[in-house]
Order: sequence, then structure tokens, then C-alpha cells
Amino acid sequence: MSPEMLAYPFLFIAIFFESFVLVTLLSKPARSARARLVGAETPSVAIIVPCWNEAGTVAGTCESLLALEYPKDKLEIILVDDGSTDATPAAMAAFADHPQVRIIRKENGGKHTALNAGIATTDAEIIGCLDADSFVEPDALREIIPCFADARVAAVTAAMSIHRPKNFLEHMQNAEYIFGITLRHAFASINGLYVTPGPFSFYRHSTIKEIGEFRHGHHTEDMEMALRIQQKGYHIENAPHARVYTKAPRTVLRLVKQRTRWTTGFLRNILGEYRGLIGSRSHGVLGMLILPAALIAIGSGILIFSLMLFELIRNTLTALSIRAGIPLSYTLLPHGQLDWFYLPVSFYVLLGAATLLTALSLIVAGKRISKTPGGLALGLISYTFLYGLVAPLWLLRSTADVTFGKHRLWR
Repeated sequence: MSPEMLAYPFLFIAIFFESFVLVTLLSKPARSARARLVGAETPSVAIIVPCWNEAGTVAGTCESLLALEYPKDKLEIILVDDGSTDATPAAMAAFADHPQVRIIRKENGGKHTALNAGIATTDAEIIGCLDADSFVEPDALREIIPCFADARVAAVTAAMSIHRPKNFLEHMQNAEYIFGITLRHAFASINGLYVTPGPFSFYRHSTIKEIGEFRHGHHTEDMEMALRIQQKGYHIENAPHARVYTKAPRTVLRLVKQRTRWTTGFLRNILGEYRGLIGSRSHGVLGMLILPAALIAIGSGILIFSLMLFELIRNTLTALSIRAGIPLSYTLLPHGQLDWFYLPVSFYVLLGAATLLTALSLIVAGKRISKTPGGLALGLISYTFLYGLVAPLWLLRSTADVTFGKHRLWR
């Protein structure tokens, strides 16, 4: 059997899944969500900003929240210093006298304890969370609130992208995040979300009181909370026009470290306490398709990367074994002209190209759905040539950590 044959099932699954997302985007629930109007409801809202050594960004984060277009008497901002060792307390102190801002300082205990400390101090109907390196558009909260009109909705996510990407790696992540906008929008229309990201996710306070506060969740408290919400039978919505921007790792090492934590947290949560969700008919598309597909995606990413590496090594060894020099012009460029007949095109390559082109189309769709500003050309290019090389690094690392029970320090 050719090594390429091993990849065919995974490529077919990827194309099927992407086609499913495209069809879902055209469904009535998804179209209704895109057409959702901002309402007149203004329930009381508390937005918690957990901070650990965020001196350089927390002021900008707080200022973006104070600029939200929402009644001032209905909105409070709770800054929680989780035992920072830098100048974060001083940066927070600049807002000490602001009537909408409350500052809490506590010993370091992790992000979930900082969120819970903020929740304990408020009676607001809606609880929001925003990472201290993120910034929101003024109308973002107005876009979020209408999603809670349905009593079944316990949480709402926003449309997240990268804040002012500069280098090639940041542009790649921006394209990936915009791809995530498309997926969250599609998944929310079928109640298939399994994570409520730290940047600007909101929760019904009464639901938190019912199911419990945030937990450690293997360093992914936002994912654990979302899985618990789904396990209890509630819905998670998405507001595709609520734009939030977050800082991105600027180096490959930092990116791999971040994504290893995310992927490890997913695997440990979904294969541990929440393994009952996998294949669960009572949890609909989430249990029957999305969670199994997420697990398959991790496995297929590792497999396809391994096959590419194997083919590269094999072809290199074959080339080195040929001692007689054969000019390149006699292989790819006969008679000095490019002949497409000689290019190494196979069904495997065509399937891979179709998968990539569909993914790029979904990225473009995400930008249009969310109306995220900024160019996307560099993001699409970097995603095409870079993502497939770096993503397997954290997939391999996280899978190995879970398999061998290794727990890393993430700070």
C-alpha cells in the first residue's frame, strides 16, 4: 500500500467537514444570526479582566471597555490582579477612582480563581470575561446582548481576530482566527460550540450559580466551562458582529507553547470528565460530529505531516542515490519550456489542494461575516505556506504529553 493511501480517508473527511460548514452557513439559523438586530434590552453587565503580569496592555484593555456603547449605570468593569510581579498593580491604579471600575488584588491562584473572585463581587445579570491583552469595538457588547433573548442560551462568544498583526507568523494566526470566526458562527447555529474563548465571552449569571464557577480545567478553564454548559443541556451562541482583537505570540516557540496548552487541555477534558459527550445523540451535532471531527483533525494533522516528512526523506535519499547528473531541464523543463505534464500531480495532491482552497474560502467568508477590518492577502499566503508546517509541532507535543501523562508549567 502506498503511504499516500493512508491519507485519503482523512482528506475525504476534511472535505466533507468543510462542505458541511459551507452548507450550515447557508442554513436559516445561521442567516438569522447574521441578520440579528441590536435590541433595546440593557441588562446589568459585569466584565471581569483577570490579569497576571499584564502591565503593558491592561490599561488599553480597560479603556476599550470604558468606550463600550452601553449605559454607564448598567456596566461595571472588574480588574483582578492575580498576584502579578510586574507593574500591573500600578497600571490598574490609574482607574482606581473611575466609578465604573473595581479593582481586586489577590494571591496568585490561576486565571479561573481570578474570574471567580470577580464573580463573587457582583450581582450583574450577565458576566463577561476579557483577557488583559485584548481590545473590543465600541458596539461589541450591544451585539452580544440580543443573543441572550433565548432562555436556553447560557453563554455567547464574539468574533475574534489578531490585534494589528505585523510579522508573517502573526498574519498566519490572524487568518486562522478569522477561520475560527466562520467555524464558531456555523457551529453556534447548531449548538456545536465547545469553547468560550477568553477574549470577550459572556455568561448568564444565573447559569453560573446553577452549574458552578470556573474550574482549573487543565489550564483551559474557558473550554471546561463551555463543555459543562453543553453537558447540562444549555446552548452557546455566537455574535458574529461583536469584534474583539487579541495579541498573538510573535515567535514560533511561544506559539507552540500556547497551542500545546490549548490542545492538551482539549484532549484531557474531552477524554476525561466530558468523554460522555463524544458520540452522544442527546447532544446532537456536537456529540455526533464536531467533537469526533476535532479528535480526527488532531490525528490526521499528525499523520499527514508524518507522510509529508517521509516522502521528503525518501525523495531526498533517492536523489542522492542517483550518481549520474541529469540536468533539470530534461525532467521538469524539456526543451527549455515548462510542460505541466511533467509536474508531480496526483489524486492525493488534488485532494489536498481542494481542502486548502475550501479552507481559504472559509477564511474569506469569516472576514465578510464579521466585517473585520484590515487586509487579508498576507494572512492567506502565510496560512497556505506556514500553518501546515507549525501546527503539527503542537499537535505532536500535546498528544505526547497526554499519552505519557506529562504536565508542563505554562508560565
